[in-house]
Amino acid sequence: MCGRTCLTLDSKEIQCCCKYRKTSQKKPLPPEYRNEFNCGRKYFPSYNIAPTDLSPVLVSAAHFNEDTDTSERIIVPMMWSMIPRWHKGDYRKHGLTTNNCRLENLAMSKLYGFPLHSGYRCVILCEGFYEWQTTKELKASERPAFFIHMPQNENVKMYDKSTWNFNEGGITLLKMAGLFDIWEDENGDKLYSYTVITLESNRKFSEIHHRIPAILETEEEISQWLDFRRIGVNRALNLLKPSESIQWYSVSNIENNSRNKSDQCNKPSKDINFSKNNLMRNWLLIKKRSNENFDVDEGSSSETKIKKI
Repeated sequence: MCGRTCLTLDSKEIQCCCKYRKTSQKKPLPPEYRNEFNCGRKYFPSYNIAPTDLSPVLVSAAHFNEDTDTSERIIVPMMWSMIPRWHKGDYRKHGLTTNNCRLENLAMSKLYGFPLHSGYRCVILCEGFYEWQTTKELKASERPAFFIHMPQNENVKMYDKSTWNFNEGGITLLKMAGLFDIWEDENGDKLYSYTVITLESNRKFSEIHHRIPAILETEEEISQWLDFRRIGVNRALNLLKPSESIQWYSVSNIENNSRNKSDQCNKPSKDINFSKNNLMRNWLLIKKRSNENFDVDEGSSSETKIKKI
């Protein structure tokens, strides 16, 4: 599953990290960054992006211009948590949990079937995501938290932006496969929203959580996922698998509270050394931390559940 992400880059920095090479190009170029109206909502860089926040995603430019080749990419801020296109009224009150969707149920889903079969595929961009260890011995609010990211160059530290060099391409973003849709309010204003696709974890990640976002690791995978005209639904879904490349380190659980946007969210936790044989020590450490004045939003550790419609 995925309940919190981190993206602290501005639009120019995101473009720098997303350079790609089209067939006719000799060198990689950044995709266009396109600001849609989105009912007046905007993307703000954050160490703690939560469902209903806006964050940038990659999509095929052909979704906005039918004459454009599907291999061309653009970056568009969209709201995390897909709004059902049939929903009327306040977009925040549709009553469904749509920040994640299960790969196993996509093809037959009443909610996700339309965007899937219409080619509304996207790539969610982030520096990494947070995950909480699924441990029966601890309450959801007390579970050890981890920051998951892609491998970086030797001198790059994910929690230290002074080590990032945008003259050399910035950092390697973590890119998750997702679906998006377009919702209109009573005035005809559009709001773009997305959901992250999850699947069963592999052995590498299963000790942290039994679900994992579908992470696209190569340029070829990204191109095929976005190319909705040439790559059909079944072939696209077969691209999705648990990542073998991801890395992670322990962090504090302050990002449980979606209102906490502090740069401490993705800092390594020096006093946590979680293992199956060390539950009691971690329980005591987490209890000690709970004395800090942080409210807990347990939505970060809840599984996605779609109501039957």
